[in-house]
Amino acid sequence: MEKNKPTVLIVDDMPINRELLIDIIGAEYNTIEAANGVEAIKIIEDNSEKIAAILLDAMMPELDGFGVLRILGERGLLESMPVIMISAEGSPEYIAMGYDLGVVDYISRPFDPNIVIRRLRNVIMLYAKQQVLTSIIKEQISEREENNSMLIDVLSSVVEFRNGESGPHILHIRRLTELLLKELAKVDPKYKMTLPEISLWSTASAMHDIGKIAIDDKILNKPGRLTDEEYNIMKKHSMYGYEILDGLEWKNAPLIEAAKQICRWHHERWDGRGYPDGLKGDEIPIPAQVVALADVYDALTSVRVYKPAYSHEKAIEMISGGECGEFNPDLIKCLLKVSGKLKDYLDSDDNADYDIIAERTFDSMRDRINEAK
Repeated sequence: MEKNKPTVLIVDDMPINRELLIDIIGAEYNTIEAANGVEAIKIIEDNSEKIAAILLDAMMPELDGFGVLRILGERGLLESMPVIMISAEGSPEYIAMGYDLGVVDYISRPFDPNIVIRRLRNVIMLYAKQQVLTSIIKEQISEREENNSMLIDVLSSVVEFRNGESGPHILHIRRLTELLLKELAKVDPKYKMTLPEISLWSTASAMHDIGKIAIDDKILNKPGRLTDEEYNIMKKHSMYGYEILDGLEWKNAPLIEAAKQICRWHHERWDGRGYPDGLKGDEIPIPAQVVALADVYDALTSVRVYKPAYSHEKAIEMISGGECGEFNPDLIKCLLKVSGKLKDYLDSDDNADYDIIAERTFDSMRDRINEAK
């Protein structure tokens, strides 16, 4: 095969038809042949990044062209691999079925060779431009998300600094939230979430305690047990966080909407004994439930002024045993399923490096504030 030529897969059970198409397009394209749909799927699996387009026959033994289209559609390959169906069957029903299943063009036999080559050129060029545009958009979105993430981390770190907790807390919550959401999405269709949605919720989780910025330092950093009055004031941080974000000009942006839900409801509990609204069961948005569990796990496995760090095993035992309040049973199952990953993350060198970097950033922030005083 010539490196500078795009590759086209020709799928047809008749050798003479394949030879005819190769004669038409061979000077301009590299070609791969498949005698039926099953063979075509295997070739596509092994060469998906190399194939620029597919010329597909509709009627074939073993697996016909429509079956091939269904499989490609299920695997999400039609977005990057255009298919032109070429068939002697030109009935409106067949043509409509082909378009419904994702073909970009349909050519009926007998055909004009010039039409085949020109349509193939147009399709490949169109998809190439589309891929470039998609790549540019993805880069822009990625850059925007990275900038959002940095700003959120800075703001959240300021809150954690005032709260006297360790800088890595935010990193842990984001990672734990992501792990739990991904596992929860596998449990039941009602929890189905896309990867972009999981990324959005995980990023928003970093702002779960932003309302603590409105709590008095004397209460926020009190080393001993809070009085009932002080505890009631502390509980207001969830509503404060919601109100702060709801007062922003961008309050309806997806990220801020997600953060508002998490801020307000990450202290609600499955049995209705949480705050501020006393929501119960599925009334609590799933992301808020997940952040609540992640927050509890990280609090248990981290050193606090009022307690040492519990082991991973002890934290899992306490949460699943109901010692930390009641959680969604499906969420507890997910926690147990990802328990090994959580422990690996807790013990990993990467996590330790993140903690060191976060602590240094946290200490640097503290030093600068003290110098300013």
